[in-house]
Amino acid sequence: MEIRPVRYDHPDAVVLDALVQQEYVRRYGETDFTPLDATMFVPPRGAYLLAYDGDRPVATGGWRTEEDTAKGYAAGDAEIKRMFVIEEARGRGLARRILAALEADARAAGRTRMVLETGTEQPEALTLYASCGYLMVPEPEKFGEFRTYDDSRCMRKALV
Repeated sequence: MEIRPVRYDHPDAVVLDALVQQEYVRRYGETDFTPLDATMFVPPRGAYLLAYDGDRPVATGGWRTEEDTAKGYAAGDAEIKRMFVIEEARGRGLARRILAALEADARAAGRTRMVLETGTEQPEALTLYASCGYLMVPEPEKFGEFRTYDDSRCMRKALV
């Protein structure tokens, strides 16, 4: 497996984004409507990674600078977006490898905290993040587009 930085609007990234949206619909009944565009993932304010098995894209993940205090973020935050591994490639440690690469990249860019929003219908994501040192954010400190949803779970990890 090879992990490569790409633009969020790269054709392979678009294909995997469509698959992750299908996964959200299956699990939550709706897509992730968080506004995203390719410029949010351009270094040094973000990064977007794809994992390839040969020429086939099998996993994805990105981080973007997010400091909108109206949505609960703080100065120095880097937010993880679109972590996803296709079904046939799960169980190989790809999400863990992408997560470590994203953390290292955000740290090198001067970000001080990694944050993410996931949900109760993604127990494998909750387990992954907890095993990598992410802590659950208490209800009054939640952030992001889905912070008011009952099934939303916000997590954070210091990068310094």
